Amino acid sequence: MSYANVVVGVDGSEHGRAALRWAAREAALRGIELHVVHTYDWRVPGGLTQVGGSFADALRKAAEDLTHVAVAEASAAAPGVRVRGSAVLGSAASILSATALPDTLTVLGNRGRGGFASLLLGSVSQQVATHASGHVVVVRGRTDIAGGPVVVGVDNSPGSESALGVAFDVAAARGVPLVAVRAYTPGGPGAGPVIATYDYRHDDEYRAAAEQVDPWREKYPDVAAEIMAVAGHPAQVLTDAARTAQLVVVGTRGHGGVTGLLLGSVGLSLLHHADAPVLIARGDG
Repeated sequence: MSYANVVVGVDGSEHGRAALRWAAREAALRGIELHVVHTYDWRVPGGLTQVGGSFADALRKAAEDLTHVAVAEASAAAPGVRVRGSAVLGSAASILSATALPDTLTVLGNRGRGGFASLLLGSVSQQVATHASGHVVVVRGRTDIAGGPVVVGVDNSPGSESALGVAFDVAAARGVPLVAVRAYTPGGPGAGPVIATYDYRHDDEYRAAAEQVDPWREKYPDVAAEIMAVAGHPAQVLTDAARTAQLVVVGTRGHGGVTGLLLGSVGLSLLHHADAPVLIARGDG
């Protein structure tokens, strides 16, 4: 997995600052540039046109000042990282989605300054995670994790294959173990009582996961990879696994749900509830 740069969206909130620190360390780890982006708008709510003059100048100055502070904080979080900042006029969701290219890792906090404090995920983070063409990390939960594995959800779908490649790459770069988790529903069509079929189904699911993981083990021999087959709903199983992880990786779509959706229900649930940063993997990893 090769990135041209890491882009992080900041807004001065504590969630945005946590994302900034995470992104700075990731850029430093990979020896690539960090691009700090702050968006602002001088349209007055309810107004038909944008406001100019001294009001617009003051907003632009405040945005530039915030960006300069964020650049300095990124440099402090990861000394030696190459970092630049941009204060951009326009919609945060539109601008960050446009910069989230296939060769870019985009990093966001799970909540920003706007919206309702009780919400678990901000609208900008959800829109970018849904519509970006590159990998997106939403930094949430425990954000300063030194230990713990990289957890990845697998189900033999193309999306989980991409996620698996990204997860192995991240684990190798960080020198940490990887845990591949395959969730399944006990029993099935024509099966007897769950208690009578559980072990049989578990073994089948474990073998299916191993068939998917083993080629990546050969490609990344230095990564200690564990496989888990766990009975339960994938969203809940991965949320539970996130409690001891430093990063959770999932694809945009799994086998379940509606094919036309851009982001699956499992990924969306993790963005709301995981106790660790979540990476939504796209493409070929």
